[in-house]
Amino acid sequence: MYSEDDLLALSGLQHLAFCERQWALIHIEQQWTENLLTVQGNILHERVDDPSLVETRNGVIISRAMPIQSFRLGLSGVADVVEFHQVKTADNAIKIAGKDGFWRPFIIEYKRGKPKITDIDKIQLMAQTICLEEMFSITIQKGSFFYNEIKRRDNIEFDSDLRNKTEKLAERMHYLFQLGQTPKAKYTKLCKACSLYDLCLPKMPKTTVKSYINSCLEEGGGLSDDF
Repeated sequence: MYSEDDLLALSGLQHLAFCERQWALIHIEQQWTENLLTVQGNILHERVDDPSLVETRNGVIISRAMPIQSFRLGLSGVADVVEFHQVKTADNAIKIAGKDGFWRPFIIEYKRGKPKITDIDKIQLMAQTICLEEMFSITIQKGSFFYNEIKRRDNIEFDSDLRNKTEKLAERMHYLFQLGQTPKAKYTKLCKACSLYDLCLPKMPKTTVKSYINSCLEEGGGLSDDF
C-alpha cells in the first residue's frame, strides 16, 4: 500500500504504455507540447469534465469529473464520467446518501479517436476501475469508452489478464519515478504521432561529448573557437 504522498498521476499509465521515454519527459522532466491530436482531446474533455454537472436519467445517476484514487496501485486521477445504475440487490453495489435502493458504478472514458488494437486505453480504464473498486469495496466487471470518431460506446469486459497488466505497469511506473531517469530515445513508427517528437528527437544520432570531440579531431580541422 502506498501513502498519500506516493500517489502518481493515473493518466501517466497511458503515457507509459505508449512509450517510457514519453512518460518520463512528461512526468519526471515536466515537459509537454500540444499537437492537433492533444488539442482535439482537450476540447472533448472540456465538454465532459464538468464536476458541477450531476444528472439523473431513467434510474441512472451521472457524475462527471469524479476524483478517484487507489493506495494499492499508488495512483490518483479523475474519471470522465461515472454512471450509477440502480439495481435491486446489494451485490457489487453501493448506497448513495439521499437515494433509495442500491447503485452499481460504471465508468465511461471519453476518447477523441477510435478503438485501438493495443491495450493502452484499456489499461487506463482498468486502473480507474480498480480505484473505484477500492474506494467502494466492490468488484466491477465492465466499463466503457466513448470514442468521438465513431460516436458510440465500446464496452470492455475486465479479465484477470488486463488486471495483471495494469498492476504491473503501475509498479513499473513507481520504479521509474523513484529511479528519476529519462530512458534514451528509440525511434519507432509511433513517434510520428507523438506531441513530444521535437523535444524527444528520436532520430538524433546517439553520441557522447567524447565521441564528438574525437570525430572533430579525426577530421583534421580541430575544434572551432566557439566550442
